[in-house]
Amino acid sequence: MLSKKTKYGIKALTYLARKEHKEPVPIAEISKSENISLKFLESILLTLRKNELLGSKKGKGGGYYLLKEPGEIEMTVVMRILEGPISMVPCVSLNFYKKCADCPDETKCAVHNLMTELRDSSLKIFRNTTLADLCNC
Repeated sequence: MLSKKTKYGIKALTYLARKEHKEPVPIAEISKSENISLKFLESILLTLRKNELLGSKKGKGGGYYLLKEPGEIEMTVVMRILEGPISMVPCVSLNFYKKCADCPDETKCAVHNLMTELRDSSLKIFRNTTLADLCNC
């Protein structure tokens, strides 16, 4: 299940991408427009800033802005920053692999095989979807 953190992060990124002028947007504006708690949104936007998807400007006229064009921001990047591993089990993760303690042979494991298929399908969608696709920018 998608966490609220990731859902709200995508909503905030989409809001920023839809802005015609690429000037900093006050966090309160995003919070009000997208109906996201200001405190929670602050945490999400800080995470996105630390991972170099957003920039910020302090003071009058300050706020958050995209550091890249919406078409350059793949959903795989956003998902991994906010959600963590894309795979549902660690034994099929490409970036966070960890062998399952209860599985003697991954190649014969039905769960492993199913989750590999699911991961591959999800990755195909996330890799082929950018922020621009979500907001029709």
